[in-house]
Amino acid sequence: MSLSATTAPPSNVTPSGFEPPRRRGHLLNRLDLKYSPYLYIAPFFLIFGIFGLYPMLRTAWMSLHDWDMIGDQTFIGLDNYAALIKDDYFWNALYNTFGIFALSTIPQLLLALFLANLLNSTLLRAKTFFRLAIFIPNVVSVAAVAIVFGMLFQREFGLINWLLSFVGVDNIDWDGQRWSSWTAIATMVNWRWVGYNTLILLAGMQAIPKDLYEAASIDGAGPWRQFWQITVPMVRPTLIFVIILSTIGGMQLFTEPLLFANGSILGGNQREFQTLAMYMYEKGIENLNTAGYGAAVAWAIFLIIALMSLLNFLLVRRSAK
Repeated sequence: MSLSATTAPPSNVTPSGFEPPRRRGHLLNRLDLKYSPYLYIAPFFLIFGIFGLYPMLRTAWMSLHDWDMIGDQTFIGLDNYAALIKDDYFWNALYNTFGIFALSTIPQLLLALFLANLLNSTLLRAKTFFRLAIFIPNVVSVAAVAIVFGMLFQREFGLINWLLSFVGVDNIDWDGQRWSSWTAIATMVNWRWVGYNTLILLAGMQAIPKDLYEAASIDGAGPWRQFWQITVPMVRPTLIFVIILSTIGGMQLFTEPLLFANGSILGGNQREFQTLAMYMYEKGIENLNTAGYGAAVAWAIFLIIALMSLLNFLLVRRSAK
């Protein structure tokens, strides 16, 4: 049976209140594309708000008070910061922090850059073994590292003093002087973190196109010239990242000097190697009646880290021009 020529084709008009499945699916897709990314990142911001942003704001509020953890809290405005500027112990801790930072971060980054270039070389065999081996110090417990290095730097029976005795150097009291304690702590920090920075720089180097090295070799450029003319400029964004991370870690140095001092928060008898983080702990945690002052020290550390990171970024960026 055939359809009549007068029979109308099926109508596209749908009953009132009914939406075709295709249109509903299109709407769901648009909502998914628009809002699902926010749902994916929401856990991070939720956790950061609870454990990061709120403690920061709470600490800022505490720094404006004469805050006694077991007593009253009196609003004193910026008096804690004014006292901080006149505090000799604060400036001593700042001096120690910058000293250890200079002895650890600069050699650490230079060595990491050299090792990353070595591990990226096509001439190196057993690359996976060496890449795993160089990262091992970072996964070793910091307490174990402190125990080992404490034995190495002992005054009477330490391996370092024994080796120095062969060149006529008398026994050094490593934790009794400023320069020697800085050197010992910086050595410990370098040993732990040079492998970590090496692998980050190595990842940046592996993203460099191999064609650049092949073209440079054809033009007669040797390995050393390729390193400075190709590797370093191309890895500069990664290097900036590593420098900023090292700056943040160096300004917050706490565990290594604390364990080197056998748990003494003072950092030596004369505070020879007490860092800013140790001084903050002394004022904010160990002395409960000066928690507000400790919060001011914490915010001073935050501002110093921000300024140092910005300065490093500007210097490295300017050197690229």
